[in-house]
Amino acid sequence: MKIFIGVDVGSVSTNVVALDESENILFKYYIRTNGQPMDVVKFAMSRLREELGEPLVLGVGTTGSGRQLAGVLLGADIVKNEITAHGVAASREVPHVRTIFEIGGQDSKIILIKDGMVVDFAMNTVCAAGTGSFLDHQAERLGIPIENFGDLALKAENEVRIAGRCTVFAESDMIAKQQYGFSKPDIIWGLCRALVRNYINNLGRGKKLEPPFVFQGGVAANKGIKKAFEEAMGCEVIVPANYDVMGAIGAAILAREEVERTGRESTFRGFDYLNTDFRPSSFICNGCSNNCEVINAKADGKVVAVWGDRCGKWQEQLRSSTRGSNGKKDSKVTVK
Repeated sequence: MKIFIGVDVGSVSTNVVALDESENILFKYYIRTNGQPMDVVKFAMSRLREELGEPLVLGVGTTGSGRQLAGVLLGADIVKNEITAHGVAASREVPHVRTIFEIGGQDSKIILIKDGMVVDFAMNTVCAAGTGSFLDHQAERLGIPIENFGDLALKAENEVRIAGRCTVFAESDMIAKQQYGFSKPDIIWGLCRALVRNYINNLGRGKKLEPPFVFQGGVAANKGIKKAFEEAMGCEVIVPANYDVMGAIGAAILAREEVERTGRESTFRGFDYLNTDFRPSSFICNGCSNNCEVINAKADGKVVAVWGDRCGKWQEQLRSSTRGSNGKKDSKVTVK
């Protein structure tokens, strides 16, 4: 069995998919990151191996906030930002997509597509209003399973306006509306509308939002948010079948394109390499006024990757120590 693997490591969840040569999904796995990205990547890959046996891995791509570390661990053929990965996956699902709404656990994005290419985007990584973690918190506070949050919003009978510009204001407003006697469905629907209003005002400001619209990311499971987007846009908003793993799908597709473009074999380290003692560490470089925080990735105590240095000093030292003169390791340089 020949496969391409895509891994999306986010702050809240980690997603792994395997595609066959026709880009059909053979395996997909969604798991909470829980602050341990490497452990969950290893676990998800072990599940892939159990389910698919010993597949021939033709390519690996990583994306998400933890893409660099995951890329080193797996020996990824390509490491791409989530904007590109989500854009590629959405374009495969809805070929003529023009606008992508993507809301994850701790950030949100809007991506504009033209002729299958990303032409503009905006990200909100500062405020948690509207993200999955905020909705999880509100569902817990209201004593409602997050899986039922969207369904309850659709049962609302009254218009309730909730302030959505800030998580603190939104929560205070929700508490006030509860004290006034409004029902939970009314309040939840008001919250959904407020969060979508905030999303469009912040991320869509000055941008021409055109259909087809695609809504993806974990929050796309919330029917209330989807309905609020459709109300705001005045037309249908498409939620892909694999809305929750679109970043990983995009990473797998990009890995395939990279391998086919270069004509080389995959750099995937193999499933057994996942048993390596893999640890990150960091230090502050005082070589200039930037004071960069340099991240080292070590496998069995040996530095295998470095990033974070703006000038590339430490990355070049690692390459030199690996290559040296005449292809031999140069013992005169030291990577911390």
